[in-house]
Amino acid sequence: MEKAHVIVIPYPAQGHVIPLMELAQRLVEQGIKVTFINTEVTDKLVTSTWSEKDDFGDLMQMVSLPDGMEPWEDRNDPAKLVEAIFRSMPAKLEELIKTINKEDDCKVTCVIADNCMGWAIQVAEKLGIRRASFCPASALTLASMLSFQKLMDDGIIDHSGVPLNNNTTQLSPTMPPIKPANLWWACIGDLATTKICFQVIVEAAKAAAMTEWILCNSSHHLESATFSHFPQVLPIGPLLASNRLAKQTGHFWPEDSTCLTWLDQHPPCSVIYIAFGSITIFEQAQFEELALGLELTNRPFLWVLRPGITKETTVSYPEGYMDRVSLRGRIVSWAPQQKVLSHPSVACFMSHCGWNSTLEGVNNGVPFMCWPYFADQFYNETYICDIWENGLALEKNKEGIVTAEEIKSKVNKLFSNKRFKDNALALKEKAVSSIRKGGSSEKNLSNFIEWIKEKDNHLSS
Repeated sequence: MEKAHVIVIPYPAQGHVIPLMELAQRLVEQGIKVTFINTEVTDKLVTSTWSEKDDFGDLMQMVSLPDGMEPWEDRNDPAKLVEAIFRSMPAKLEELIKTINKEDDCKVTCVIADNCMGWAIQVAEKLGIRRASFCPASALTLASMLSFQKLMDDGIIDHSGVPLNNNTTQLSPTMPPIKPANLWWACIGDLATTKICFQVIVEAAKAAAMTEWILCNSSHHLESATFSHFPQVLPIGPLLASNRLAKQTGHFWPEDSTCLTWLDQHPPCSVIYIAFGSITIFEQAQFEELALGLELTNRPFLWVLRPGITKETTVSYPEGYMDRVSLRGRIVSWAPQQKVLSHPSVACFMSHCGWNSTLEGVNNGVPFMCWPYFADQFYNETYICDIWENGLALEKNKEGIVTAEEIKSKVNKLFSNKRFKDNALALKEKAVSSIRKGGSSEKNLSNFIEWIKEKDNHLSS
């Protein structure tokens, strides 16, 4: 009997690859064949971090396509990367699908595309293949994308996506407020970048209208108002490997698991965990304030410093810093974050508030200190500080710096007020209940998988 064969294609960034890789593995567990497509650069990063290359078995294959950029070009420039992808990848994807359908016993029956890769949905429609859109970010992020026309009609943004005023807006009276300057496409780079990223939004909204499913890595309990106002968006999260006692895949850097042994040596709820994701970059002055702030807390800390987190080629600490903090500070280049956040010694999470990190912190009942960098991270900070009340915002001074004293003050406030931990634990229970048997996210995912499998029954009848 011919099986359903799904193509999964994420946007080439770690925060997009990881949740789609998790979704792909859920499909494989249900006997569905998956071809997972990364760009060539992303594929090398992801596969280089695997400890066992054959984890996925015969039902999942990893394929790469060129992103349209030259090897030496800067892929950290989102405008250039998006333009190159739009220019080059649709034809490559179409060619790949046609080759699979000609040579593989299992023809492609469905395309699941990251909502930032809306062109892939258009390719699937052209070829008559069923399709689903997946949002790796919050439902609020997706809602702002789907509402671009309303935002234009209401005079919040112009036809290029550029904010026209500073008046806080809401997509519905019950949804969280959004500052126009914090619309995710408007806070990534310069004006030219905003306009190009806005085209991603427009394409994503068009693509969503062509799909039979719009999936989101979130939970109704976390964003009830948004899901109520956008009933076409279905939550299937939190999609975390830890929820099925599996190892996370899709990260771009090798994990340093020795930090778990270091955590074992500390009392419950005593360690500050600091990690700012795969994209955040600090100026040297801000980096030094952060280092001194952690020192001022006089508490144990685990700090993830990935390569390239400062603009300088090598990280430069304040003089004598490492000697002073060596007994209570551990610094690693990358950490197994889901395992770290589930460790009993971790008391709080100083985070850039990327959605994956937000879900991982929520899923483990860990309070936050919020330090968003760009894009949807400001939305997530609003959830944490104003809606869920399981964390505090780190405020910048007039010079745009989060000072060492601010860090010390907020850490002390978080540790001394039990309310943040209580709220975090209550939110954890709600999030986890969504993915348990019979939970809303579990039901949506099960229904989606059954829809994919309907192709099996059709082919065998």
